[in-house]
Amino acid sequence: MLNTVEKIIFILLAITAAGFTFHGFKTIIDSIRKGRPAPELKDVPGSLVKAAIAVLFQQTIFKARKVLSAIHMGLFFGLITYAIVNLVDVLEGLIPGFDLVYGGVHLPNAPTGLINAFNLIADVMSGALLIAITVFLVRRFIVKDKALTFRDNVLLNPKVKAGGQARDSLTVGVFVIMHVGARLMSQAFRLDAGADPFMPIASFLNSIFGASETGVHVAWWISLGWVMFIIPYLSRSKHTHFFMSPVNLGLAKQNPRGQLDPAIPLKVIEGQKFDPGAKVVYDLAWTRVMDAYACVQCNRCQDVCPANFQGRPLSPSALEVNKRYLLKEATFGSHPEKLLLPLTETVISPEAVWSCTTCYACVRVCPVGNEPMADIVDIRRRMLIDGYEIDSGVQNALQSLATNGNWMSKGKRLRGKWAKEMEFPVKNATEEPVEHLWFVGDTASFDERVIPNTKMVARLFNQGGLDFGIMYQNESNSGNDVRRVGEEGLFEQLVEQNMEAFGKAQFKQIVTTDPHSFNTLKNEYPQFGGKFEVKHYTVTLLKLIEEGKLTVKNKLSNYKVTFHDPCYLGRYNGGFTAPRKLLELLGVEFVEMPRNCENSFCCGAGGGQIWMGKVAPGERPAENRIKEALTAFGEGAKDKAQLFIVTCPKDMIMYSDAVKTTGNEGKIEVRDIIQLVAEAVMVVA
Repeated sequence: MLNTVEKIIFILLAITAAGFTFHGFKTIIDSIRKGRPAPELKDVPGSLVKAAIAVLFQQTIFKARKVLSAIHMGLFFGLITYAIVNLVDVLEGLIPGFDLVYGGVHLPNAPTGLINAFNLIADVMSGALLIAITVFLVRRFIVKDKALTFRDNVLLNPKVKAGGQARDSLTVGVFVIMHVGARLMSQAFRLDAGADPFMPIASFLNSIFGASETGVHVAWWISLGWVMFIIPYLSRSKHTHFFMSPVNLGLAKQNPRGQLDPAIPLKVIEGQKFDPGAKVVYDLAWTRVMDAYACVQCNRCQDVCPANFQGRPLSPSALEVNKRYLLKEATFGSHPEKLLLPLTETVISPEAVWSCTTCYACVRVCPVGNEPMADIVDIRRRMLIDGYEIDSGVQNALQSLATNGNWMSKGKRLRGKWAKEMEFPVKNATEEPVEHLWFVGDTASFDERVIPNTKMVARLFNQGGLDFGIMYQNESNSGNDVRRVGEEGLFEQLVEQNMEAFGKAQFKQIVTTDPHSFNTLKNEYPQFGGKFEVKHYTVTLLKLIEEGKLTVKNKLSNYKVTFHDPCYLGRYNGGFTAPRKLLELLGVEFVEMPRNCENSFCCGAGGGQIWMGKVAPGERPAENRIKEALTAFGEGAKDKAQLFIVTCPKDMIMYSDAVKTTGNEGKIEVRDIIQLVAEAVMVVA
């Protein structure tokens, strides 16, 4: 189709575009390699294959925004189709007589059925692409969906504030419309013998505009000419994720969700010394530098962030977007000096750093495997070392943890006071062997509002014939929240204290009350040699009932209940089944809240938030959760008491307070699941 001069021009344009594209992605790869060593990845080829399959079938995008995800799937498959379509179009332009119109009559001996199928798929996917891109452009520029915006108090790169994201979206949107539209017109102008049933859209356009050899030529150049521009542009825009997302998924976190990366890389390259945490962007692990290039900038992480919901200046999405623009300015632009600026000035404000509850919701919902929460923990680690001012409540909690082994400023010997008040002896696991070492935790040991539930757990364990004991004053805080606040040194101190206590004890299994303790004992202590079998008390109780060691004598059909999945039991560790199975066995009427299991909403206590001396304004996550529970209950069954069931001592405090502050006393009551089990089993006090 092209003459000799046109072929030369096209080949030169293609070589130029390939050169700019190569430069763009080489720059990105060089940038990623400057990040710190990351935890070693295993079976990388296998992981990349799994990621390719996940991307091909769009498995990761349906965690949220189902309708938009379906439209995105149409866009994705349309672009995949067009990779083949563009190759065919190039061949048609460069090879005389290569033409796939009318079942291949212009291509001798071509398989007519295959060509008809190709034409039909290309035609239909062209329509799907145009519809999908139109929906997304309308959403951004006409409807102006607030989900794509950021709060005024969120730190943003000046270019983002000036509309850089919108310009990128518009550029790519116009490309898709022009490219696909021109390609359809090119096909329409070819139909000099009328409609082709295998190209319905092109046939419709042909009925309006007719056939034209000149039109074919012009439309071909418009369609392929845009490709020569857009491919190198993608490596320099937010749409880099087209290429980087599958790689990022394939190289994503492999260690357990509940295990943070160490503050200092375990692997040292060429004798380099690393300071703990992250001050500048290349202090982050290379995998998390890559996060910025893979980020879709869809704001799904922001949607599920409890701190952002409360109106605090934290947006996990803004963190990744700001990283991307910082890296772009430094690597593609003329501002390499910006790489030396603190992350707290360029990508996230100090206040936002301390707003994070470490609930993991942002990581779970990300369709490309990004870890903004891990960045925040690393930034906290460095801020503490560099002497940044922190909240007085957090400071006091850390001081108490260092001195007393708990955050409640209580003497160590008071930890087992509740046990000495029991009507039966509670073994000291550091002095006599037990099958189950009960790691009670700070809140369950010291808080007067929670201690009655702790005693109830002990009575049920005793009545069920469980051979258990506690470590009394030898137990220290597990360090889960200490590590997530960024105090790595104190975390290691607490681990050392507990490991020493475990060494004195003889036990087969650890059972915990607190999901935070459960998480860190199960996932992080193995890094320090503590390889234990760890169970949450709901699992232990369920087993006692299923084995007949505890018997449900009183079915609780007078209760209508809902259940809150604690972040560190549910989303982090998949502990969804045991609590629900217990409630089923107890005979209550159970109602799920809309946000449950993996999508459960955080109570707002994690990541040191429960220690904060200053309460942030706005509706707290726990208050919103209570309202959600009441909405889930609806208007029916007013003859039944409505209960909000928790399986975490911190949740007991957070939600009991939230019932009061929302004015819902008398409408809903917060109870630990242990209270229902005790009532159903008719535990003997």
